[in-house]
Amino acid sequence: MYDVIIVGGGPSGLSAATILGRCRRTVLVCDDGQYRNEGSVALYGFLSRDGIHPAELRRIAREQMERYEIEFRAVRVADAVPAEGGFTVTLEDGSAASCRKLLLATGLRDAIPDVEGFHTLFGNGVFQNPYSDGWEVRDRRLAAYGSGKSATDLARILQAWTRDVVLCTDGAGLKPEEAASLSRAGIHVLTGRIARLEGSETGLDRIVFADGSDLPVAAIFLSGQQTQRSDLAARLGCRQSSKGALHIGRGGETDVSGIYVTGDASGDTQLAVIAAAEGARAAIAINRALAEEMLR
Repeated sequence: MYDVIIVGGGPSGLSAATILGRCRRTVLVCDDGQYRNEGSVALYGFLSRDGIHPAELRRIAREQMERYEIEFRAVRVADAVPAEGGFTVTLEDGSAASCRKLLLATGLRDAIPDVEGFHTLFGNGVFQNPYSDGWEVRDRRLAAYGSGKSATDLARILQAWTRDVVLCTDGAGLKPEEAASLSRAGIHVLTGRIARLEGSETGLDRIVFADGSDLPVAAIFLSGQQTQRSDLAARLGCRQSSKGALHIGRGGETDVSGIYVTGDASGDTQLAVIAAAEGARAAIAINRALAEEMLR
């Protein structure tokens, strides 16, 4: 039986594994190799690693973890169920493993519009978080995508990087007060349907609308809905909000004893450096819980 099984091998899961390894805990990290930032050419805002490729960050982390009692398996976790003393995890390759504590670092899935160019340019001209990617496209025309409060808020936030901001609603309307607020801020609103995005390996070039018009832009930022990448937490009975965010404590504890959630899946601020910090904090909470159980 492992002390901890970690589901997910991104910054949060690897950070948690590092701390738990240093606590001399036996750890299994299950990583299916699918990452939210797979299309990103660089990861920004990570102290001492600003601009590093996401895959290189993971490689360095794993290399530095070789000294600890951490096992890696490149496999998806198919299921997890409570068992005596903890949990039994079933892996997609048909094998199973047991653990005392289960840490879910599975991340989120972005609702990317089903329009030509959005998927192919995601991470290279189509972004989700301006705090990660706004600096690289500063002082150029930027577009926010979506409708409602989240989209109008995003459009105003983008003005920290440029004064040339456009909100594209892709056919959706805006409330009069939302439109008035954007007008006062100097943000132009385009409500036409988007036919496609055009770009290349260097990034996004333009938005082409269904009426044939086009708009040159350096990047488009999404304000769309996000969902949990894995349904393990829901199947295990962890409580979620109406928007799909998981209810967790300060150390990542869910309302199901022994299950912890960390990283983007927790619904907190979405930056790799914050995900790593959350992973470390969850690892400390897990180690304390294991130590208390040993005392009892």
